Amino acid sequence: MLHAVGFDIGTSGLKAIVVDETGRTVAAAAHPWSINSPRLGWFEQDPEIWWTALVDVARRILSYAPLPDVIGIAGQMHGPVFLDADGSVLSPAILWNDQRTEAECAEIDALTGGRIAEWTLNPPRTAFTSAKILWVRRHWPNVYARTSAVLLPKDFVRFRLSGQHATEVTDASGTGLFDVRAKRWSSPTLAALDIHPEWLPRVCESAEVAGRVDERGAAATGFRAGTPIIAGASDQTAAAIGIGIVSSGRLSINIGTSGVVSAQIDSAVTDPQGIFHTFCHAVPDTWQLLAGVQSAGGSFQWYCDVVGAPETSAARQAGLDPFDAVCRAAEDAPPGAEGLVFLPYLTGERSPHNDPRARGCWLGLSRRHERRHLARAVVEGVCFALRDLVDVAIGLGCSAEEIRIAGGGARSALWLRVLADVLGRPVRPVSRSDASARGAATLAMQAVTGKSITHIAGAWADCGEDIAPQPSNIALYDSRYRIFRDLYPATRTLMHRLIADT
Repeated sequence: MLHAVGFDIGTSGLKAIVVDETGRTVAAAAHPWSINSPRLGWFEQDPEIWWTALVDVARRILSYAPLPDVIGIAGQMHGPVFLDADGSVLSPAILWNDQRTEAECAEIDALTGGRIAEWTLNPPRTAFTSAKILWVRRHWPNVYARTSAVLLPKDFVRFRLSGQHATEVTDASGTGLFDVRAKRWSSPTLAALDIHPEWLPRVCESAEVAGRVDERGAAATGFRAGTPIIAGASDQTAAAIGIGIVSSGRLSINIGTSGVVSAQIDSAVTDPQGIFHTFCHAVPDTWQLLAGVQSAGGSFQWYCDVVGAPETSAARQAGLDPFDAVCRAAEDAPPGAEGLVFLPYLTGERSPHNDPRARGCWLGLSRRHERRHLARAVVEGVCFALRDLVDVAIGLGCSAEEIRIAGGGARSALWLRVLADVLGRPVRPVSRSDASARGAATLAMQAVTGKSITHIAGAWADCGEDIAPQPSNIALYDSRYRIFRDLYPATRTLMHRLIADT
């Protein structure tokens, strides 16, 4: 019996699962970590914590699971790891949700003569790696001068395991430096931005072998030297595979720190509004439309840590799950939170507004509101923001015959009910919180068995029953959604003035 291990290098921690050829989970482990925010709108991590966590998790799962025959890796997108000639890390990784690069995005447009979307299929965004490289060149010149290679998070971890520099098409698509149609680094983009091509790794298809565990990697982790490591996928593409989105006709919503709406498409179409990105998919000869709410589960986590601290503290003392405790409190508030609307733009917004200076707020506060109302409004606000993206995807011709939900939000009955009511459509939860790790393991198993990714992912997906919308709530949420849609343009100028005064 063959075994594959899948790792997910996430924003808030690492998850790993070992599966056999039937998709049965043989072992699982996790290692949490934190995000550093040295300034307003800045988010960073030390890449060494990813490697330390992988070593820890590998040792733990191998204490009771068989040695894997193959390794798959998925990871958070966009965050560059700058390495010197010896392979040492030169700086913190600037994460996907960091907002410091607004000026660099304008610079990219100017340097490319406005042709960047023509060359890469995607306009510049603060999340993308290209803008972060330009920012480092301007603000951390000592780091830039010593740089010999730039890797993405999952690819850095594979480098530590294998000594090889490589990436694959899904993660490369999110750098802003990749020709998504031709599946190669964009020569005109690199030339216009004066980025050294030799810094960038070779690009593989997602299920290709991109390296093998070397002696140092084996000594650190306990894996067998020579074990193949698959190129893998970005966390969002891996999550889509992990929940069985491997053909057109379905939308996926992954509610983690961010909230991502994606669809698989058969041709490289682009969104004329630039709300959805067009990236390569891990399924060969297909593409992925993808758009993200910057702070989805992140908004709820902020609420739990700050406003809802009394509930979360009491839950921990009682040995209960703080997330569940806050959700239960929010369930006590009625739909619509008695006239309260929340904007979840705590770290700026990516789609549909592309505004790094957007900020969050509650509108409609009164003396009758309690923390339960605030918590429910946060859930509803995130779901409104996700509806923004679902409506655009359907407008682009994506079918929503089925909407599958993954991530932390998929394990909450409250989140699923509110999302169904806000969308006015049934949603189908995938009863796993490890979709990206499972997607990585799926790609790895494909590589060693030769079975199609469509066959394996379809057989392994673990879906629950549809959650249907409540007819009595649809009209209420339609009305509140219109208010939500009007709130950002009404407050945008004031948000920007507040940022300028900070």
